[in-house]
Amino acid sequence: MTDKKESAPVLVIGAGVAGIEASLLLANSGRKVYLIEKTSYIGGNVIKFEEVFPNMDCATCMIAPKQQELLANENIELLTLSQVEAVSGAAGDFSVKIKQKARYIDLVNCIGCNACFDPCPVEVDNEFEEGLNKRKAVYIPCAGALPNVPAIDTENCVRFKGQECQACQEACAFEAIDFNQQDKELELKVGAIVVATGFNMFDIGKTSQYGYKKLGGVYSAMEIERICASNGPTQGEITLRSGEAPKSVAIINCVGREEKGYCSAVCCMAALKLCHFLKNKLPDLKITQFYSDLCIPGKAYQHFYQEVKDSGVDFIRAEVTGVSESGKELAVKYKTDQGKGNTLTADMVILNPALEPGADSAKLAGMLNIPQSREGFFSEKEPDLTPVATAQDGIFIAGCAQGPKDIAETIAEAEATAGRILSRSG
Repeated sequence: MTDKKESAPVLVIGAGVAGIEASLLLANSGRKVYLIEKTSYIGGNVIKFEEVFPNMDCATCMIAPKQQELLANENIELLTLSQVEAVSGAAGDFSVKIKQKARYIDLVNCIGCNACFDPCPVEVDNEFEEGLNKRKAVYIPCAGALPNVPAIDTENCVRFKGQECQACQEACAFEAIDFNQQDKELELKVGAIVVATGFNMFDIGKTSQYGYKKLGGVYSAMEIERICASNGPTQGEITLRSGEAPKSVAIINCVGREEKGYCSAVCCMAALKLCHFLKNKLPDLKITQFYSDLCIPGKAYQHFYQEVKDSGVDFIRAEVTGVSESGKELAVKYKTDQGKGNTLTADMVILNPALEPGADSAKLAGMLNIPQSREGFFSEKEPDLTPVATAQDGIFIAGCAQGPKDIAETIAEAEATAGRILSRSG
């Protein structure tokens, strides 16, 4: 192998925990890294969390220093609003075509003052906040998102629909808004590729028995994550849509497990985290958790489970058959292992869904010529020996792109991926 291949840049796809960790390790070892992210911000799903299990560490305190380090690293070229369009070549000499959507905000001139938000006449559901509040057509997804620079949503901006509007531009004193920006097509030459595209939550709107989007007291787990977050739509105050604090909560695990055909494993710990967080904020809250199986591996997780159980949370092994209105409360109908039917009432119902592959995983797998598992995640070459390598030499996978896993395992895989790339030529 030549020195040229040894120093070839690396492409990292996805700027969540795995992508950030792998990028920093590679860059700090002297490798040039192109980090591409389809959204306007970095941090992935983790930045939606207030705390992370099992030690209930502050998620922002964990990820923000990494984000800042990444943005300051001269060896990392961050390309947000970007996606892979085509891949050719082989290990040590890949050619990758990237399409980068225009942000319409100058990254240098913008100081993140948010003066452009208020004048914007458009309000749409904020997808980052799970639709729990509104955002403008020029927006930053949430307070603290990085880069701290807005983007213009051209699908909803009235200017891009043909109307004469420049309200945001007129409000900007730093001439940071540039409607003349154009989408770009880039071609990158890299020696290796890291796939760190993360996960999506199963769309619980595909189920009907739980009353999601029909009954006001039914929420997804991610909606509760944002409600619990201090930078979320309620600034961390636990309230129902009515504005009242709940007195009783039912958490239903394994939503989507039957449809997906696999256990996502980490969902149980995510549900325990919500129990801990809700109890910490509302000590008198009555919480009941329904489950089919509990996946709680390792000493730390077992200890965390026992703490949650000792706090007064009830665990019922049962199949939930339906949720309906019962006066001002919700009636959760369930069937135990013994086949006995019963009903529990609660103010709030939280649906804890399965994890599934990121959007467009099949399309990306085809471009990279790497296989997927039957569940749709990217497949490793040899699970026991090379869990981060794929069948395609020079292409690696890390984190939830390979399957559901927690943050600790995700970081370990990112470290392993960086180590494999640094130990080889190209």
